[in-house]
Amino acid sequence: MPSMTTKSSLNTGMLNLISRWLFVFMIISISDLVVAQDEPFIYILGVAQDAGYPQAGCYLPHCLPGWKNPELRRSATSLALVDPVTETKYLFEATPNLPEQLYKLETIASDTNYSLEGVFLTHAHMGHYTGLMYFGFESMSANNLSVFAMPRMRAYLRNNGPWSQLVTMNNIALKEIEDQQPENFERFSVTPMLVPHRDEFSETVGYRIQGPLKTALFIPDIDKWEIWNRSITEEIHLVDYALLDATFFDGNELPGRDMADIPHPFVLESMELFSELSAADKAKVWFIHLNHTNPLLNNNSKAYQRVIEAGYNVAREGEKLGL
Repeated sequence: MPSMTTKSSLNTGMLNLISRWLFVFMIISISDLVVAQDEPFIYILGVAQDAGYPQAGCYLPHCLPGWKNPELRRSATSLALVDPVTETKYLFEATPNLPEQLYKLETIASDTNYSLEGVFLTHAHMGHYTGLMYFGFESMSANNLSVFAMPRMRAYLRNNGPWSQLVTMNNIALKEIEDQQPENFERFSVTPMLVPHRDEFSETVGYRIQGPLKTALFIPDIDKWEIWNRSITEEIHLVDYALLDATFFDGNELPGRDMADIPHPFVLESMELFSELSAADKAKVWFIHLNHTNPLLNNNSKAYQRVIEAGYNVAREGEKLGL
C-alpha cells in the first residue's frame, strides 16, 4: 500500500494539475470574452411591418394595447451593424421611425465614439426608405452619407422629389450595389441578393452580412419562398442567423382583403417548409417584419408559443447578434 507521504504527494500533484487547468480555462474564457466584446454585431432596431405597431387608423382590439401602452409599440423593421473595432455603424433600412431608431442606436453606439457610415436599402416600399428624409436639409442635414442601393432604387431616388434633393444637396451619396456582388469592408462584407416582390418602383433585395466569425441573412420582404430562384432552406443552413419575412402569421388576418394582392410567406407556411430542418438550423431563424395583425407581436399569444416551442425565434427590438 502507498504510504501517507506518497498519497499526500499524489494529492498535491493532482491539485496542482487541476489548478493549472483551471487557470488555462480562465485565460481562454477571458480571451473569448474580449473577442466577444470586440466582434461586430447586429442590433435589431425594429421588427414591425412598414407602418409599425399599432398602425395608423387602427383602433381595433389588437391595436388598442399599443396606443394605451407605449412600451408595447414596435417600429418598422430595421437593423444596425456595429463594429466596435473600427468604431463604425451602418443601418439596414431607413424607416419612418428613423429618429427613434437612431436614438436606440445612440444608447449602445454613440455618435461620440461611432461614425454612421451608411445605409443599405432593400426596396422602395414606404417602411424601408422614407426615413431618408431625416438626413435632409430640414432635419439632420447629413453630409454625403453613403446610401447603398440597387440600380432601379438609385434611379428612383435620383429622379424623384423630394429624394432627389437629398442627392443634389449632397446629403446622401448613392452607392452602386449589384446582385450577388459583395461590398467588402474592413471587418465584414455585405452581399445583396435579389428576391421576388412587388417591384413597382425598384427591385427588392435581401442581404447576406458576413462578419469575422458568423454570417446573417436578412430578407424582410419576399412574395413566396417557392418562387425564389434559391433554396431558403439551403440558405439557412449556410448562415448563423436568418432574419426572415413573417409579415402575416396566416391567411386570415385581413378580412375583406385579397391576400394574393399582398403576397408574403405566411409564418405557418414557412414553419411547414422548415419542418425538416435540424434543431440547430431551426434555431437560426428569427421571424421579423410583423404586420400589426400578426399575433407574434404578443408574446403571450398561442401563435407565439407555437413558434417558440417549434424551435424558432421571434425577433425582438434591442437584440444583439454577434458576427
